[in-house]
Amino acid sequence: MQGGKAVVQQVPAPQASPKNILVRVAHSCISVGTEIAGVKMSGLPLYRRALKQPHHVKRVLQIMRDQGIKRTFQRVTGQLAAGLPAGYSASGVVVDVGPEVELFQIGDLVACAGAGVANHAEMIDVPVNLAVKLPDGLGTLEGSSVAIGSIAMQGIRRANLTLGESVAVIGLGLLGQITAQLVRVNGCRAMGMDLDAERIRLAVKIGMDYGIHPGEEDYVDRIKKLTGGFGADAVIVTAATASHDVISQAMQSCRKKGRVVLVGDVGLNLKRSDFYDKEIDFLISCSYGPGRYDSAYEEDGEDYALPYVRWTENRNMEEYLRLLAEGRITLADLQPVVYPVEKATQGYEALQQPGKKPLLVALSYPESGTAAERSILVRPAKTDKEQVRVALVGAGNFAQAMHLPNFAKLEKKFALQCVMSRTGSTAKFAADRFGASYATTEYEQVLADPEVDLVMITTRHNLHAAWCWRR
Repeated sequence: MQGGKAVVQQVPAPQASPKNILVRVAHSCISVGTEIAGVKMSGLPLYRRALKQPHHVKRVLQIMRDQGIKRTFQRVTGQLAAGLPAGYSASGVVVDVGPEVELFQIGDLVACAGAGVANHAEMIDVPVNLAVKLPDGLGTLEGSSVAIGSIAMQGIRRANLTLGESVAVIGLGLLGQITAQLVRVNGCRAMGMDLDAERIRLAVKIGMDYGIHPGEEDYVDRIKKLTGGFGADAVIVTAATASHDVISQAMQSCRKKGRVVLVGDVGLNLKRSDFYDKEIDFLISCSYGPGRYDSAYEEDGEDYALPYVRWTENRNMEEYLRLLAEGRITLADLQPVVYPVEKATQGYEALQQPGKKPLLVALSYPESGTAAERSILVRPAKTDKEQVRVALVGAGNFAQAMHLPNFAKLEKKFALQCVMSRTGSTAKFAADRFGASYATTEYEQVLADPEVDLVMITTRHNLHAAWCWRR
């Protein structure tokens, strides 16, 4: 996502990290709501982004105190110019495994999740706890929905449903459609609401018990009538809107001592009377489940013991795929729309046009001879033999804000030969911005390059010794 649109670029392919698997992607799922919002955000001027993301402003002010206004401005504008990788749900085949990986083998079909991990890319480097094997008979198109499915799964778990309860789902996009089906799988009655009558019709077609259109009837009253005047046992909110009324009406729809679970992204200006009078439990569902945002779990591969944490994000992913493979939930009626990756820009543009949008959209990745290339030529190498030719290993924010600008100021003495980073898009952007000859994700290429006079290691401090001793 860059400058208000989705951009397709050729970048160096990643390698399999020690605890990760390298996956050649077959399909990746576009989260229509989340990703389109991100694309639009990337096109906003800096001041408007600050207004929408005030939590980032505080961090910028801290950097400004440490590094000064000019360097901070260069750092922020550089990050914005680089853009962000899009996508967080993909499926494909394992083509390599890290030396510490035991549960996966080359050739396994897998589904992967995680922002910054399961990106829209031909090759992705995935930690083991963010990948699961596809059940027999399940295709990669269906498997690519694993992140969204496990988000729905975690919302169901937070609702703590019991057999026979009445459950309302507010918002019937892809996340809501899957949630409504999971409500039925749990042996509960599913009632769904959406402003789009077609989405309601579709949800009823694939198993939802009752559909309610807020524009045609008061859905709070309708839910009470459907539940004998008591109200829903639980309401799961999967909508995306800035309105604060959604939570208020969800609580009004509940029975006394009912519960409301927020899975989507809505306004949260809460009214005390909405939940105080009936002792409503208001619960937040955190993405895919336990383990999310825990670096020890997600990056280092440390699992939570099953007897104590029955459902982790990885186990939620597995269970969602099992239900898909058994046909207990289905995506077929959602009429998936698939764009080849080379037409991703047109696909994102189509999703931003007014009118009805598909619920399930994916990118496909035909096999490419360049997918596994770990070095990308950016420009011809500089030939001034009087310059010290530098290879930068590690192109994080600090390196791009401090070291690389200093090399640019000393261009008569130094020439940037290459930029190496674990993430190909980061290496490519830094190489292009600061005039390097090529970008790579392969440290061995740096060491073997006869044109390199100086290797500068700017990775995390705890990795410096290991990089220095590598041959």
